[in-house]
Amino acid sequence: MLEIPFERLSPDVLDNIIKEFVLREGTDYGSTEYSLEQKISQVKRQLELGKAFISFDENSGSCSILTAELKQ
Repeated sequence: MLEIPFERLSPDVLDNIIKEFVLREGTDYGSTEYSLEQKISQVKRQLELGKAFISFDENSGSCSILTAELKQ
């Protein structure tokens, strides 16, 4: 697993990675309903704060967003 610094991605690529992540089946944001734009904004904020990071799996060729606790 490789960590991809989100700052190095173009805005369009970053938005597409985040959008794909929040649209995945099973992503739960609790009892409050949020719009897609709100979810994207929340994930971006977590990336900016270092609470989440983008990982790239070389075996599957896919990206994911993981919580910072999983780095260790």
